[in-house]
Amino acid sequence: MLKEFLHVSLGGMVVLKEKIEEELKILEEKGKINTADAKNFIDSISQKGKDEDERIKTKIKEMIKEVIDELGLATKKDLEELVSKRS
Repeated sequence: MLKEFLHVSLGGMVVLKEKIEEELKILEEKGKINTADAKNFIDSISQKGKDEDERIKTKIKEMIKEVIDELGLATKKDLEELVSKRS
């Protein structure tokens, strides 16, 4: 479910980015914005999107770890330690 949410969110961001690029191109053609400003704006939005994507991924990982801890589930590390003790 989280994976689908992320895919939908990322898809929405891509569509939004494309729409913004189209609108900036129209403004550029009308002479209301210059090419450098449009490129800087697009680059800025793109970087903010990447930063937000990383922030969301980090937050989701933290939340999953909290749930695993709360449920008392064994982690891969726990299992590896158990196996090494038995050897």
